[in-house]
Amino acid sequence: MSPSRRDFIKTTAATAAAIAVGPGAAIGSAQTVVAPAADPLALELAKEALDAARSGGASYTDVRVGRYRRQTIATRERQVSGVSDSESYGIGVRTLVNGCWGFAATSVMSRAGTRQAALESIALSKAARAVHRRSVDLAPVKPAVGTWITPVQRDPLEVAIEDKIALLLAANDAALKVKDVRFVSSGLALLREVKTLLTSEGTNVTQTMIRVGPSFSCTAISGNDFQTYEEELAPRGLGWEYVESLNMAGNAERWASNAAEKLKAKSVEAGSYDLILEPTNLWLTIHESIGHATELDRAIGEEANYAGTSFVAPPEKMLGQLRYGPDFMNVQADRTQEGSLSRVAWDDEGVPADQWPLIERGVFKDYQTTREQVARIQKLTGVSRSHGCSFAESWNAVQFQRMPNVSLMPGDRDLAVNDIVADTKRGILIRNRGSWSIDHQRYNFQFSGQAFYEVQNGRIVGMLKDVAYQANTLTFWNSMDMIGGKSSYWLGGAFNDGKGEPSQINSVSHGCVPARFRNVTILNTARTA
Repeated sequence: MSPSRRDFIKTTAATAAAIAVGPGAAIGSAQTVVAPAADPLALELAKEALDAARSGGASYTDVRVGRYRRQTIATRERQVSGVSDSESYGIGVRTLVNGCWGFAATSVMSRAGTRQAALESIALSKAARAVHRRSVDLAPVKPAVGTWITPVQRDPLEVAIEDKIALLLAANDAALKVKDVRFVSSGLALLREVKTLLTSEGTNVTQTMIRVGPSFSCTAISGNDFQTYEEELAPRGLGWEYVESLNMAGNAERWASNAAEKLKAKSVEAGSYDLILEPTNLWLTIHESIGHATELDRAIGEEANYAGTSFVAPPEKMLGQLRYGPDFMNVQADRTQEGSLSRVAWDDEGVPADQWPLIERGVFKDYQTTREQVARIQKLTGVSRSHGCSFAESWNAVQFQRMPNVSLMPGDRDLAVNDIVADTKRGILIRNRGSWSIDHQRYNFQFSGQAFYEVQNGRIVGMLKDVAYQANTLTFWNSMDMIGGKSSYWLGGAFNDGKGEPSQINSVSHGCVPARFRNVTILNTARTA
């Protein structure tokens, strides 16, 4: 059966209504939005694909039906500079025949279209046999049945677009009150992803992921000098209530004053300093030098085309042996963390969300894995299950290993950034992320920030500019000698993290505390004529 356009619109409207309010919820109440049940059409077509793949000789099949609603709003000064609102709906079929993968996808949402996609996937599985180096061995997983939704109070995509624009323009207007601030931009990136996964092993789950990504930046100009400041508004797996909690209009004037202050800041003197990184900056360093470095596909050389491999290789020489940092350094991978971007109930292979140590007491302990990868390191780790890191950005993309939330855990002493500053004689404090560069093995890197402060004898004595820090991963993390405690923990993240070829986008969060690193090389990045 092939759905008509009217059926499609009715199904879309029903899904949106269920997500926006939920059974028994009153509009404007604080009740968490209820997870919608699977679309009957999605279940029907997925089962059709499973039957066709089984008849074609597949030993394993998974089918993902996805409906994606994406909305972006961009503003500049007192005008709207862009609005995009799109929806995508389709089905992806992955098959395993004689130990080889095949994948095909279609937006023809009919029995015939779905069956054709399954048969194309089978054909690709068989063709892959000629070039496949090893047979795929999937780690076991208990079949799952259920529904889940990102816990939110209000779906941001159901908020009137006029209200979103008004919020952003109010922030811009407040920022423009600051002397010398000439340009301001703000925006929102919003996503609702409804995904149904059925497998030949009996998994039948439907998940709804909701994510919000606010942004704010401004530029101050004086004479021939201009300075830009971007506030680190972390994207989150939360609803509209999070955007409102940021109070962008109420804080914009304070944020913009940083850009104006940078005009008067002195240019840094290059050299070696103790470096204090606030969580708003450190999360990106974690992402690049730990998150990507501990992806198993990079370590074994199966992900090299896009941004390279990893120095954390080979596994037999790294697991339980590599000294990543000091004894108090603990880094956790997590798919369950509240408010995080990578939070799910199951990954795209039906594996339950997991939480596990990547680095424990400074020593590298484990990689990020999918069901296919477990066999590659099981004898080294003793772990027989996948860590649930399989993910695809859309129904028309094949799932592969993607980063979970990766976080630097707090120290035993509940220190704040002010305590670290008070203990530092000569240093630089960096706030918010700036430009960055890292080599193809995630080893040598250079990072900047948005606001920089000189520290002398336990006090911040003034603002700096033109600052970047340079190091290699192991030297950098082993130079860390002081970290914050639980009360200073903050969750940052990336709404659009790229990997793979063709490239796919993943959303991932990184929690961390402020930290100090000793004797780090500081560069002067001043523009020259």
